[in-house]
Amino acid sequence: MALYVRHPRFTVALLVLVFISLVMYASDSSLRSVALYKPRGALAETLALEEMYYNEMLPRRQELIKKWGPTPERVESFPLHSEYYTLWDFFLPSFRCPHRVERVGIMGDGGKWVCGLERIAPKRRCRIYSFGVNGESSFEADLMKAAPGCQVYGYDFSVSSFGPEIEEDTILKSRSHFFPYALGHEDKHTVADDPKTFTLRTLMERNGHDFIDILKVDIEGNEFDSLSAFIDSFHGEPLPFGQLQLEIHVYQNTAWDNFPKFLGWWEKLEAAGLRPFFSEPNLVYMNIVRGTRPDLVEYSFINIRGDHELVSN
Repeated sequence: MALYVRHPRFTVALLVLVFISLVMYASDSSLRSVALYKPRGALAETLALEEMYYNEMLPRRQELIKKWGPTPERVESFPLHSEYYTLWDFFLPSFRCPHRVERVGIMGDGGKWVCGLERIAPKRRCRIYSFGVNGESSFEADLMKAAPGCQVYGYDFSVSSFGPEIEEDTILKSRSHFFPYALGHEDKHTVADDPKTFTLRTLMERNGHDFIDILKVDIEGNEFDSLSAFIDSFHGEPLPFGQLQLEIHVYQNTAWDNFPKFLGWWEKLEAAGLRPFFSEPNLVYMNIVRGTRPDLVEYSFINIRGDHELVSN
């Protein structure tokens, strides 16, 4: 019986391929160390196409307002008369991130959806700002593990440190900075102020930063005025962050439980270049507070303006 003998070069090539595969799959961090860049033209075309689709959605929002209004002043955020909509149906995550979208952090409350982490991970220097720690830091910890060049700046006046995911990890703790401050629409941090409140712009200036790669905001309803003030301070210039993970709180009987007011705030975000690419209702909150409205939703936004990794090579 004749034996089939492969050429020695075939065997060598096969061994090389096996070795490369083992190295690549040895750890998730090794995979993330390679930025998955699209050709410049392809990325620009994708963003332009998504922006076109997003703009096509805006008239449909107006049609929905007309259906249930017919004016914004007549629309209820959470109707009580069997109308088939909620506030969130007017603000769908209709922009597709042109990179990989993945959930970072725990699967339950505390994890967030992130765009293009593979493009941020190789950076030698990157910055994560996290407002609202509340003793759970899996999101921030997993970001730092995936992106070794990132440092995290955390702010929360209700706790004294990050959660155990960072505090109990020596390496991550060395790359983290915690401050018991509140985020607000104005600076109030005299000796008499408790808690001490800073605007986002002031905090960036204090830290010597001109750009934030990932901005997380979960501050129980104070996000509206805080982000409005931050946007206004740039007078139409591109905002200095790549993406925003934001939990929006529209609590009942508060100022923002008013459709026209909320609509105006949302349109301010859009005008500043923020596009929602993912949303997730906070069902844990609804499960704990039985019978409550779906007041809380997690949104993830990409900033399509400026010059950063998510929109430019």
